Amino acid sequence: MNVQSYIKNNLLRVKVVPHSSKAELTEDSQGLKLYLQAPPEKDKANKALIRFFKREYNLKVQIKSGAKSRDKVLLLLR
Repeated sequence: MNVQSYIKNNLLRVKVVPHSSKAELTEDSQGLKLYLQAPPEKDKANKALIRFFKREYNLKVQIKSGAKSRDKVLLLLR
């Protein structure tokens, strides 16, 4: 999947679905949806999100907004 087409002004919007059977990034009609195995407690899902983008896409990201929400805006760090 080409994540670069979803990046606007170094920002990436993602909807996170925690407690999934596998970690996977998909596209739907509203944008990107990231399924994570981690639970949404004690910041585990947020840390898994950051690891996912580093491992799968070699992108260093930081959560700009939505740390306690499923709708997140990620800032790409260079």
